[in-house]
Amino acid sequence: MLHFDPEAIESGLRIEEISWAALPYRRPRIAGKNARLDTHGWGGDVPVARVKAGGTEGFGWCTLTRGQSELLAGLPVRALFDKDNMLRKEYRGLEFPLLDWLGNFFHKPVYELVAADKGNFSVPVYDTTIYFDELHINDNKEAIDFILSEVSEGLEKGHRNFKIKIGRCGMWMPYREGLNRDIEIVNSVRRLLGEGSKLMADANNGYNLNIAKEFLLGVRESNLYWLEEAFHEDNMLYSNLKEWMKENGIGTLIADGEGQASPSIVDWAKKGLVDVLQYDLRGFGFFSLMELCKELEPFDVLIAPHNYAGFYGNYAQGHFAACTGKFAFAEFDVADAEGIDASAYRIREGLLEVPGADGFGLVLDKVIFENYRGQKGFCVINRR
Repeated sequence: MLHFDPEAIESGLRIEEISWAALPYRRPRIAGKNARLDTHGWGGDVPVARVKAGGTEGFGWCTLTRGQSELLAGLPVRALFDKDNMLRKEYRGLEFPLLDWLGNFFHKPVYELVAADKGNFSVPVYDTTIYFDELHINDNKEAIDFILSEVSEGLEKGHRNFKIKIGRCGMWMPYREGLNRDIEIVNSVRRLLGEGSKLMADANNGYNLNIAKEFLLGVRESNLYWLEEAFHEDNMLYSNLKEWMKENGIGTLIADGEGQASPSIVDWAKKGLVDVLQYDLRGFGFFSLMELCKELEPFDVLIAPHNYAGFYGNYAQGHFAACTGKFAFAEFDVADAEGIDASAYRIREGLLEVPGADGFGLVLDKVIFENYRGQKGFCVINRR
């Protein structure tokens, strides 16, 4: 539940306006391929909505249409929440702007609405930008050095933990050559980082069971923290892999759950077949993931929300982390978005320092927002 006094919100206070726009974001370098997708590119758009009610504004990630927004404009703000101060399911398409609005209204960061006893707050974070950016390089040493240069860029930005894309043998390189490069890159990154950092690998379902085992044997000295999406979710394969890892003394965690995950994956996690659940914070939802964390409290399951190609999630996940003691990592896809100032956040020594500013601590440039809203967005005003 959220920690705020609903009685402090006047019963007659209604959503006065919902405006929507897509704001461009851009990465500092182009993101390459992964095991199943071609080049990810320089960036994209961040869909955001701004809500106004009672002289207070809030904005956040949102994909509501004009028609859906028209159904919400004019509703009493207090009525959007249930007796536990959780946003009702039918209104969760507007959850990020409303969370920001609540924080601004009560002059609290969102993480204090999530967990009232939080003071200064920081969460473990990892650099997720190490893709197949070296496929144009034939010489293996030169290719590995290229990837290491990207990791070094992350270190300069304050990162200490990294996730490395693997699965080159699935599509982009011959099997043996691609798997060997996967293994050599992971081991080389570990040597660069030393032992104090967490190192993860993500195959994007580009391996099968036997390839996953060979990979894990090849990187066993690198103390891999988790192996993500080794193959498409399958409880029989998970069970086989977990038993094999136990027999071989490999303590790497199994992470999965982003995208169109199997509906059974939560049950498999409860049975110990998946150690880290990675539902997308935006797609699955902030409140829904809070509810899932409560359901998973009796089980030894970590939460590491998926966050890629969205910008806003870089920061919102830091606040979400306050809802559970089993938060593993924030995933950071470094980029800048037009009209959104995120300078209150810092990454230092592998931690995302979450500001104590109101709401999500992000500042919207109203002129830039209105410019993009006027081009391809919309504005819905309460006429009830």
